[in-house]
Amino acid sequence: MLHPRRSAQDVLLCDSCETFPLQCHCELCQINLCTNCVGKHLLDSSKRHNVVPFKQKKSTPNYPECPTHADKHCELYCEDCDVPVCINCVTTDKHRGHKISDILEKLGSKTQGLQNDLEELETRVYPRYEEMASDVQTEKANLETNYEQLTTAADQQEEIWHREITAIVNQVKSDIAEMKTKHMAALDKNTDEITHSITELKQIILNLKAILESNDISLISTYKSRNNEFRRLPPKVRVTLPSFSPQKINTDQLREMFGSLSPLSINTEEHDYTMKSPEAVLSPPVKPMKSPEAVSSPPVKPMKSPEAVSSPVKPLLDDPRLTATIDTGYGEHELRSVSCLNEDQVWTRGENETMKLLNLQSKLLTSIQTESGNVPGDIAVTRDGDLVYTDYIKHTVNIVKNKQIQTLITLQGWRPLFVCSTASDDLLVTMISDDHTQYKVVRYSGSTETQSIQFDDQGRPLYSSDYYDKYISENRNLDICVADTSAKAVVVVNQSGKLRFRYTGHPSNTEQSFKPVGITTDSQSHILTADWGNHRIHILDQDGQFLRYIHCDLRGPYGLCVDIRDNLFVAERYTAKVKKIQYL
Repeated sequence: MLHPRRSAQDVLLCDSCETFPLQCHCELCQINLCTNCVGKHLLDSSKRHNVVPFKQKKSTPNYPECPTHADKHCELYCEDCDVPVCINCVTTDKHRGHKISDILEKLGSKTQGLQNDLEELETRVYPRYEEMASDVQTEKANLETNYEQLTTAADQQEEIWHREITAIVNQVKSDIAEMKTKHMAALDKNTDEITHSITELKQIILNLKAILESNDISLISTYKSRNNEFRRLPPKVRVTLPSFSPQKINTDQLREMFGSLSPLSINTEEHDYTMKSPEAVLSPPVKPMKSPEAVSSPPVKPMKSPEAVSSPVKPLLDDPRLTATIDTGYGEHELRSVSCLNEDQVWTRGENETMKLLNLQSKLLTSIQTESGNVPGDIAVTRDGDLVYTDYIKHTVNIVKNKQIQTLITLQGWRPLFVCSTASDDLLVTMISDDHTQYKVVRYSGSTETQSIQFDDQGRPLYSSDYYDKYISENRNLDICVADTSAKAVVVVNQSGKLRFRYTGHPSNTEQSFKPVGITTDSQSHILTADWGNHRIHILDQDGQFLRYIHCDLRGPYGLCVDIRDNLFVAERYTAKVKKIQYL
């Protein structure tokens, strides 16, 4: 609010008497005075007043008030303590013998340092960050075209070859997608680092401008320069694009002769020079360092990110089609699991010690008996085509290589139930404690435990502890999906084990309540689970939203698996048959 006697139409008055027009200005006290009040103002000898004609007044620093001595301003600066002080502070024991300088001199040097920092950030550092961000965006814009060319090359080769190499074609496409994702992830990470630095630089520049404009000694004296931190630009990501090398067809060496991708090489390298201030000391050049993403693949199989899958979109069929039926030879109500070796052959297990490999014509190709003679708890096929099975009684997870059984994992205090093989060739095993009070999911790399999933963020169990079927599968986005029969729910956690959602069935009318058993996933990140009591399969999207049912006259669907071409295999418990269904 304006002073009642100082409107825009009136003469400005003395701050002291508020009667006569102002004519002078005290630069120390920052007040305006008339000639009558100047003498009275100078009588206060406790301060070093500096009274000048009002027209000669200049912008002066705001002397900070002394925190120790009331009514005193800090006009001096203690060099030893690096703090502003008043005239009384100098005589105290705390500052006795210290080097004392005029605060205006200190202000000058500090201000010059701020001005130099501001100039360097605005004219040299910030433009380089903008340039780097632009370069990364350009590279990302060209990335799609480069990888489309790779995929096209693989597709052209696929058209020439016969159906038996389809699995190899899809594997190569998967490798391309994985490389593309790593490439994009590396560029995204680089962009994030640069963008973060740009944001910080903008804020620092604004802060510096504000400090300089305020002329506030406190702000200036407490300012700490970060220019050294930003002079070294972030490393630039250098990626060597993979290339596809097609080979002539040789049916005896299909996988080797189909072609190979050169490794995706993601490295970071320092720039040719690092911007330095005029006072910077020269140092030897820094050798480029590989970032944690500097991997070569294949054969290295790192954990994929949730975005590490890029598959052609395949819409759901309105009417899924039954394309084959396999008679497994198990008795009625005995068939429990099915696991795909390829699109023509499946492993099955029932309520006895024998696991069978069958083709689409129901021909028995191989049979394996458990080493202990116990009924296998579950079966899975690894990326190398080896059969894995669990032995509840012996507390073991076993692998079959060249028809020889090896014990891969032996548990203490826990019993393994169901198992699946992951995209990174790990094993996920569901298990129950010996006393049947706890249940958890454990990830193994070979025989080494690398992850245990048991509780949610509030410490509550994720899974019921009842001894019921709990089939498990890993989705293409690396979610871990468990069909918890006794809980009447599909429980889905992310790669880190954090609960994403629970699916408890569709609200449509059912003959019986929803009790999921077998579970599998496909290239579209759909989750498929067998609702055996209601004789149908539920299809969910990756976020747990119900999409539709598969019926196909199923009779007690139990175990599920999907082959590399997204054909669904359903193990029917009531008929002991495996049905092959096309639903995409």
